[in-house]
Amino acid sequence: MSKLIGVLTAGGDTPGLNAAIRGLGKALFASGEYQLIGFKDGYRGLVQNRFLRLERDMLTNVVSLGGTMLGTSRDKPHKMSVGGKVMDMRDVIVENCESHHLEALVCMGGGGTHKNALKLMDKGVKIVTLPKTIDNDIHNTDTSIGFDTAMGIATEAIDRLHTTAHSHHRIIVVEIMGHNTGWLALGAGIAAGADVILIPEIPYSVEAVAGSILARHRNGKSFSIVAVAEGAMSKDEHDRLQKLEEKKSSAKNKDKKQDAKAEIGEFHSERTDHTINLTHQLEELTSLEARVTILGHLQRGGTPSATDRLLASRLGTMAANEIMSGRFGNMMAVKADGIVPVSVDTVAGIKKYVPLDHQWIDTARRLGTCLGDTEIKY
Repeated sequence: MSKLIGVLTAGGDTPGLNAAIRGLGKALFASGEYQLIGFKDGYRGLVQNRFLRLERDMLTNVVSLGGTMLGTSRDKPHKMSVGGKVMDMRDVIVENCESHHLEALVCMGGGGTHKNALKLMDKGVKIVTLPKTIDNDIHNTDTSIGFDTAMGIATEAIDRLHTTAHSHHRIIVVEIMGHNTGWLALGAGIAAGADVILIPEIPYSVEAVAGSILARHRNGKSFSIVAVAEGAMSKDEHDRLQKLEEKKSSAKNKDKKQDAKAEIGEFHSERTDHTINLTHQLEELTSLEARVTILGHLQRGGTPSATDRLLASRLGTMAANEIMSGRFGNMMAVKADGIVPVSVDTVAGIKKYVPLDHQWIDTARRLGTCLGDTEIKY
C-alpha cells in the first residue's frame, strides 16, 4: 500500500504556497510509494478532519497561483475555540492522523505555525515544516516563502508613489507590513529609494525625521518618501512598552500579571492609527503637506515572483526527500545557496529581528537614508 502524507498551510496566506504544495506532491508521487492529502484551513481542518486527496492533475498549473489552494487559518490546536469554549484539541489531531495512517504531516507557515507544530510533535506527530511568511522573521533560515514577492510589491508601490510625491511636493508616508520586524520595510525602502525608513528594531525620534525632511527641502528636494513598518515605534513609545513588559515580568501573582497584560493590550490598541498620527506630526513639524498610504494585504496577494516559485519548489521537493529518508521534526531552512534541515525546536518561539549591524542597515545609512535615530544633514 502507498504511504500517506498530510499537508496543511496555516497563518497568513503568502504567494508561493501552491508552488510548495506542488513541489512536495510531485516529488512524492515520483517515488511511486506515496500519496498526498491536504487538510483544509490549517490546523482547524486537521481537527475537523476536513481534507481532500491531492491527485497529480490537481497540481497542474498551480505554480503561478497566489494564495493557498488548501485555505488557511490562525487557529492554535492547543487553544482552539470549539462551541464557544477554548479547548486543547491535540489529542483529536493525533486520532485523525492515526485514522488516516499518516506517515508524516507537512506544515507550511510562519512563527505561530512552527510553535503549533512543536506542540503536536510533543504528542508524537511526525512533522516536517516549511518556512512561509512575508515578514521574513522566521529564525534559523535566511529567507522564507512569500518574502521576495511582498518586497517586490511594496517596492513597486513606493516607486509609483514617488511620482505623486514629486508632482505635488508632498511628504508621503507608506505603511508596510511588519509588526515585530523590519525586513520588509527596510528591503523595499532601500530598493525603492525611500528617504526615511522606520523599523521596529530602531526606535525613532519624530523630530529627527522631520529635521531630515526639512534638510532635504532646504537642499532643493521638494518631496520625501517615508517607509514605515507597522510595528515601528517612537523612542517614547518604545520606553513605555519596555516598562510595561518589565511590570509584567516582575508581577508576583496572576491578577497583577493579567493587569499588566491588559495594559500592554491597551498600549497596542492605542497604536492602531500610528502611521496616520505620524503623518500628522510630520505635517505639523515641517509645515509641508503630507499624505499616508497603507498597503495592507496588497503585499501578500497576487502572483508569486519567479524567486518565490523557485524557492517554494525547492523547499517542497526537499521536504519530500526528508520524509522519504525517514527524518522528521525538522524545518527545511534556506542557508546560503542550499536547503538544509534544522530542528523545529530551534525555530519555534524565536523571532529573527534585523540585527543593528546588518549590511542592509549599513547600506541605508551609507545612502543617506534617515532611520529615525539621527537627523541626516544634507
